[in-house]
Amino acid sequence: MDHVRAAPGGRQVLHDVSLALAPGEIVTVVGPNGSGKTTLMRLILGAVAPAGGSLRRKPGLRIGYVPQRLALDAALPMTVARFLSLPRRHCASARAVALAEAGLPADIAARPLQALSGGQLQRVLLARALMSAPDLLILDEPTTGLDQPGAAAFYRRIEALRDARGCAVLMVSHDLHVVMAASDRVICLNGHVCCEGTPETVASAPEYRALFGTGTQGALALYRHEHGHRHDHPHPLPDARDRGAA
Repeated sequence: MDHVRAAPGGRQVLHDVSLALAPGEIVTVVGPNGSGKTTLMRLILGAVAPAGGSLRRKPGLRIGYVPQRLALDAALPMTVARFLSLPRRHCASARAVALAEAGLPADIAARPLQALSGGQLQRVLLARALMSAPDLLILDEPTTGLDQPGAAAFYRRIEALRDARGCAVLMVSHDLHVVMAASDRVICLNGHVCCEGTPETVASAPEYRALFGTGTQGALALYRHEHGHRHDHPHPLPDARDRGAA
């Protein structure tokens, strides 16, 4: 997207936002409430049309979406297998592969969604997003309700999926001080792109500290992997016409 403006309902939420996502890149978006994170996500998903600027997608782009939460009606029980086959039916082997990639055993497919823990349900949502073999995986605050070890394990799972599939990942975080150590790029959003770069670069940026310095002292909590591995990818913001996913 180039210099995009968004005004859903006639109220300007985003202005002059330029963003390109490359295959295999993990980008995390942080920002305060009302900063336009959800609108940015909806623009990329095609649920909101830009009010200005241009938005281009790779032809045939497949997007997998992991929502923040799933409202479950206890009166309408549904098994994991049935949920994974919506809106299109998938064979048992395809479901098993997606569940394994999300870190779940194949036999969980027979369990009702209502019987799952919060962490299990979040991984089922991830498995469902993987069923479409996405080029771009979008996650909206995927670790809501998880403790720190659970969140760290989920982030490592996302990095492993990126490595295995080569898909781009866009993570939208409402937790202002928690960012995946695996992120190639962090974008600080507040109606526009305030600053961007590596997690360390954004943590020390004056624009970030001006927004979030109080309470967190401007520090990003970076989940480190036991093996200390980090991917060293370049971090420029290229023209969307020359780079991959969106």
